Amino acid sequence: CTTSVHGWISGNLSNTSVSNTDKLQPNKDTVFFRDGVRRIDFVLSYVDDKDGEKKQDRRREFEANLEKEGLELETEDKSDSKDQKTYFLKIHAPWNVLATYADVLKIKVPFKTSDVPHSQDVPLEWLSHPFRLPEHIMRPQPDYFTYPFEKSKTDFFLITDKDTFFPPSTRNRIVFYILARCPYYKEGQKERDKTGIKRLLSNGTYTAAFPLHDCRYWKRARNAECESERYNLYKHWARFLCFYKEQPLNLIRKYYGEKIGIYFAWLGFYTEMLFFAAVMGLICFIYGLLSYEDNIKEICDADIGGSIVMCPLCDKKCPFWKLNSTCLSSWQSHLFDNEGTVFFAIFMGIWVTLFLEIWKRRQARLEYEWDLVDFEEEQQQLQIRPEFEIRCTNKRLNKITQEMEPYLPVTSKCARFCLSAATVIFWISLIVACIIGVIAYRLAVHAAFASIIKDPMRKIQVVGRFITPQLATSVTASCINFVIIMILNFFYERVAVWITDMEIPKTHLEYENRLTMKMFLFQFVNYYSSCFYVAFFKGKFVGFPGDYTYMFGKRSKLRNEECDPGGCLIELTTQLVIVMSGKQLWVHTLLLIHLNYSRKGRHHPENHNSRWEQDHVLQNFSQLGLFYEYLEMVVQFGFITLFVASFPLAPLLALFNNILEIRVDAWKFTTQFRRPVASKARNIGAWQEILNAVAFIIAFTSDMIPRMVFLYAYNENAGMRGYVNNSLSIYNISQIPVYNMPEERDDWFENSTATCRYRDYRYPPGHRKEYTHTMQFWHILAAKMAFIIIMEHVVFVVKFFVAWMIPDIPSDVKARFKRERYLIQEYLHNYEVERLKLQLSASFITEPQSEMSLMTDKHEVLSECL
Repeated sequence: CTTSVHGWISGNLSNTSVSNTDKLQPNKDTVFFRDGVRRIDFVLSYVDDKDGEKKQDRRREFEANLEKEGLELETEDKSDSKDQKTYFLKIHAPWNVLATYADVLKIKVPFKTSDVPHSQDVPLEWLSHPFRLPEHIMRPQPDYFTYPFEKSKTDFFLITDKDTFFPPSTRNRIVFYILARCPYYKEGQKERDKTGIKRLLSNGTYTAAFPLHDCRYWKRARNAECESERYNLYKHWARFLCFYKEQPLNLIRKYYGEKIGIYFAWLGFYTEMLFFAAVMGLICFIYGLLSYEDNIKEICDADIGGSIVMCPLCDKKCPFWKLNSTCLSSWQSHLFDNEGTVFFAIFMGIWVTLFLEIWKRRQARLEYEWDLVDFEEEQQQLQIRPEFEIRCTNKRLNKITQEMEPYLPVTSKCARFCLSAATVIFWISLIVACIIGVIAYRLAVHAAFASIIKDPMRKIQVVGRFITPQLATSVTASCINFVIIMILNFFYERVAVWITDMEIPKTHLEYENRLTMKMFLFQFVNYYSSCFYVAFFKGKFVGFPGDYTYMFGKRSKLRNEECDPGGCLIELTTQLVIVMSGKQLWVHTLLLIHLNYSRKGRHHPENHNSRWEQDHVLQNFSQLGLFYEYLEMVVQFGFITLFVASFPLAPLLALFNNILEIRVDAWKFTTQFRRPVASKARNIGAWQEILNAVAFIIAFTSDMIPRMVFLYAYNENAGMRGYVNNSLSIYNISQIPVYNMPEERDDWFENSTATCRYRDYRYPPGHRKEYTHTMQFWHILAAKMAFIIIMEHVVFVVKFFVAWMIPDIPSDVKARFKRERYLIQEYLHNYEVERLKLQLSASFITEPQSEMSLMTDKHEVLSECL
């Protein structure tokens, strides 16, 4: 590419005067300097403004220091830009700079073509053929054995062309490393805070800093020999019509770097595994749809459910009601809470284990193939954040490198940590306070809705749907809770970044891990607390008629709410649907608004002829861009695992969302974002440990355990007939206090009705243990605890078995890794021997020695080699 472009430009220059050379730009859609030889590794843009003189001084010093580092610069005048006000500074890193910093950063480069064959294709390959991509897209470069680059051993590596030896992703990574550490103060000054491109961007000295895409995404590069990787990514990966195709992970890694590559590898694997969970959840839902339990028949039966009078659900405003009024909600609850729910929850426990274990294998393979095995240690030791170097003036000896390095004193570290922890605790407490406020709203509004609707039997039809006080309360409270979640997220995201910056983490990995833990801890409480309330607390501390429990005491008149007559599970389903769908709608709406706002001029890229102008109008991909992508998926993962019993269709909805999410993210990276600075990541980081923290709540949210206890312990011969009557306790209406009695009574209510029923297991009036828990209550509680213990042990045994059967590192990866280590030692040994021989020969030619001294030198050389 370099040779052809250089030759083409040279041919045109032969007919042009030298004075017009700088003005001659036959093709500005290029990734090279005007000479057509030097590649543009990075671009900085800036404009003149009111503070121009001060910013000009900063730019002058910064660019001078860049040139001292060996970088080559070329400026495009504002008169050549489309807006007539933006300057573009193009940066090229020559071979000497690349080699120096590749040695500093210990970047692995090839020294021998790999001779280890790839794994054989699976049988019946023709079945997977429609899902496969062309080989040159899946494997854009051959496999090599690699070794950290050393400038003093350049002849050890496979260097055929110095201009193309380091790929563009490695080149822009090296240049950004220099930009992040280059000062912009004059020599002799000691203003340590005046360092790095990040500060120059924040104070407006430069408006943007980015590497270039290799070509337009909708068209190949004009020269057939130049790279067109962006075009290939768009054609085979970013279009939605490719949703059924495999992802070109090697090409993604080559173009964007390992960190982005491993995110898409994890997202693709997670989506593949969701397919099995979605199928099982759909089967469970269909089973609930087709089955019709005896207890639901009893509830809907006019003679059984219609003759059972239930106690009021709230004070004064709520009337007495008949059980058959809950026929619809009971049927809806049965769709999600049936015998298949227990099986599905156990299946999901095993699914989570398989997902995590198989991902470890997939991750280990990627770590080897992408040269990430030793990366974490290198990053901890070498890639110290510039902010840490600037703000930490104290130095001490590093025991590993034996060099002086900056450090943060223990006292300062503890003070910063305490302030950070206090801030996180404050915001979590704020979430809890908001949830308590929403609960208070539920208690107060339930009575208001009950006074409007009056009787659950007399439902009001609104837009074709029946609304009960419980449903109206649940839906409105869930919507309010969702709005609170979004508002708190908006503010806390900025607070989390601020306190993480205040802690001054030493490395980029440490910075991301700390921010990840803070954000997920907050998001976990923010998103799941309302769901945990419905699952664990709602309906558990209600009391019974005559002795109800109140939220803030009886004076508050906020009586703890009971579950929906069909059970709490249907309310948990409502909460999940509103929060999950609302979150996705919110994210995609913001994306559309943002894209529409930044679309000006993007649909007419021919208006921006130069490659740097085309990329300049794109959105910037921030350092935390992937963080929010991971966070969105992990929150979703929590919804489909923690609350699996309430909504078996959640994995199916998540599957459809993720299929779309992969292509939307791919489209954003390929068409809407500037090319990110390539960065490495060995794995998904702290998200791995977060995914391991999985719990199950089915035993305390499902109504299946009480049913099983009734079936096998109390009514084995008659089946489920009589379960409804057994699950309801009796209370004497005459004993209900005045402040609990309804203000109005319906026509169907007869004064001769002396008792009402409520959901609980208590002895009836007149019994010697009147209104205390029956033995069946304790049997059910023991059964729930036993189910939890058995389920945990089943999952533990399965996890242990799977971990034993499926090792974390595949055997072929172990073999390839050992062979690479062996070849590295062998090749290095032979290389050092040959180099010593050449040094000895050169020494003998330039300075003839006696035969005895020559023999001594040979003996020393052989001893050193051995």
